[in-house]
Amino acid sequence: MAAKKPEEMSNEELLKNETILKTIMYLLIFFAVILLAAGIWLIIEKKQFNALTITPMMLGIIVMVNANNLKALKKERKSRGL
Repeated sequence: MAAKKPEEMSNEELLKNETILKTIMYLLIFFAVILLAAGIWLIIEKKQFNALTITPMMLGIIVMVNANNLKALKKERKSRGL
């Protein structure tokens, strides 16, 4: 099932999706910071590269995609005057 475009959503759906997207972005950023800190600590402590240093970068890409979606939702909300 394809996601609806912001123009096709009702006002309630638009506001709900914006709230959910904000929450998801904040959680992803929080976990990315924790994973990055853990990865750096492990590199310093164990002196070897591990996957915890790559994971935050991948989460960062997801955050950027969600930021673009959030921007579109905010633009649509503003155009509707909500």
